[in-house]
Amino acid sequence: MSVAFRRESDEEHLEPKFELPIPLGPNLVTARGLTLLEAKVAELEAALPAITEEAERKKHLRELRYWRTRLATAELTEARAGGVVGFGSRVELLLNDKPRVIELVGHDEADPVAGKLAFTAPLARAMMGAEAGDLLDFGGKEGAIEVVASTTI
Repeated sequence: MSVAFRRESDEEHLEPKFELPIPLGPNLVTARGLTLLEAKVAELEAALPAITEEAERKKHLRELRYWRTRLATAELTEARAGGVVGFGSRVELLLNDKPRVIELVGHDEADPVAGKLAFTAPLARAMMGAEAGDLLDFGGKEGAIEVVASTTI
């Protein structure tokens, strides 16, 4: 029989499953971020014995590998002192004359809706090294950011 008429398995047409992407650069974490990483790994490890379906187990193990890697590479980083904006800072600012409070944290702790930005986010990068009273350019606008205060988390 010709190879053209051979039945191919359904497995040949499935999308490949890649590992979850790890953000580039250092894995800086706050003390809270490290606690969250440890809790996530413990939660996933505790749930593993109860998963019996193979596909679900593979998905769970993939996620567990991601979080174990993030925990293993975590670098606990202290916040900058002296009112200088940096990793681990809580910043009060005016962004286009609208008051905001944001915290600069690691990738896994970031939650923009809750005001927690990853230290690599454009807004966070624009404020690094600034102090209270500084006017900073952002988004192509001069003086778009005014730093009101910076404290450690």
